[in-house]
Amino acid sequence: MAKTSTIHEMPPFVSNDPRWALVHRIASSQHLKTSARLHDFLLYVGECAIRGVAEEATEQQIGIHVFDRAPGYNSSEDSIVRTHARLLRQKLADYFAGEGAGEDMVLEIPKGHYLPVFRSRAPRLRATDSPDRAHAPAPVPPEAIAPAAAVAKHSSAQWWNLGLGVIVLVLLCALGFQLWRTGKPMASSPANAAMETFWGPFLSGSPPLVIYSNALFVGNSKDGLRYAPSKADQAPSGFYTDAYTGVGEVAAVYRLTRLFDAHHAQFILKRSLLVTWDQASLKNLIFIGSRAENPSLKVLPDTTDFTMTSSPDSAGIVNHHPRPGEPPVYSRPEHPLTKDYAILALLPGVQPGKWILICSGLTTFGTQAAVDFVSSPDTVEKLLRAAHFPHGAIRPFEAVLETTVAGGVPIEPRLVTLRTH
Repeated sequence: MAKTSTIHEMPPFVSNDPRWALVHRIASSQHLKTSARLHDFLLYVGECAIRGVAEEATEQQIGIHVFDRAPGYNSSEDSIVRTHARLLRQKLADYFAGEGAGEDMVLEIPKGHYLPVFRSRAPRLRATDSPDRAHAPAPVPPEAIAPAAAVAKHSSAQWWNLGLGVIVLVLLCALGFQLWRTGKPMASSPANAAMETFWGPFLSGSPPLVIYSNALFVGNSKDGLRYAPSKADQAPSGFYTDAYTGVGEVAAVYRLTRLFDAHHAQFILKRSLLVTWDQASLKNLIFIGSRAENPSLKVLPDTTDFTMTSSPDSAGIVNHHPRPGEPPVYSRPEHPLTKDYAILALLPGVQPGKWILICSGLTTFGTQAAVDFVSSPDTVEKLLRAAHFPHGAIRPFEAVLETTVAGGVPIEPRLVTLRTH
């Protein structure tokens, strides 16, 4: 049980909430304590509900935090969350029908959702009560009669609440009239509209394939890693390492996970060396990392306006058609590394109607900056404006991004130049 709310200190507003006490009683009951997975499932989604973070109780997030699935796993092919949700709903029904029959509050997980809801249980009719007696007002004990001053205070509070309610009602009526007069709903912000335009092909339909850098190395982390020779016979058998990727790529996958979760969408995550093109050719593709460390990216035609170059002394992005004021090469400083560059490209996919998004930095920091850039509504809006795309439309393009590197973290990614196709 390494992923649930039982292993970290709860905020006081959660631990002191009577709903959390109910969650714990159910999790400790005979119905759940024999199933560690259902126990963890309930604690996780219960905490999400009390904290008010519905975005953390999606199928993808539950799979990651409760069932140890990798970020971006394909939940359409892995039904573990849905299966356990059905079992948990049955266990909850059994609990409130038996051991929890006396609970004043009921916890339910509606079908089609994973976030619990709490509701007060209606008072039950005792066998010795008649229907009329059950609804009769209870006698008021003398000590429950409030002093006149308290009654007056309560009355004034009621008038205050009533006045506030009237004000809110008037404002809602005014808003409704404005919407009726204009004849159309209020438009979403330009930044959000830009995100829908840019990410629309990847967020709808079949989950895209996210392919991250997974180069082949020789050596080890203790004695040093270096890229493997291009020919397999140049290094001893068993000397290769294929289990590493950059910290920027890891941060980029996390950022994409948050983005897709926020839109209730999914993607399939693959390391580059495991990609099979019979599968990849049918999907929208998102490449994270440079061609040098992302072998599957080398299968596709290279970008035409901006390409990466490297030598023992330097690395840079070649600008094949420089415009006035643009350098022929965007080079990063070697020591200290204070800035980095990345190619950001949106290209036609392998099959008609599909797209390929490339986020490829000179270093792992540039890659992370490129994914950060396209995951932020404000910078995506700037990108679409710079490309002069009509509203709701998107076309292939190639761009160069520059980012500042401070303390080993890329900050402030910005658009340097762009070419539309």
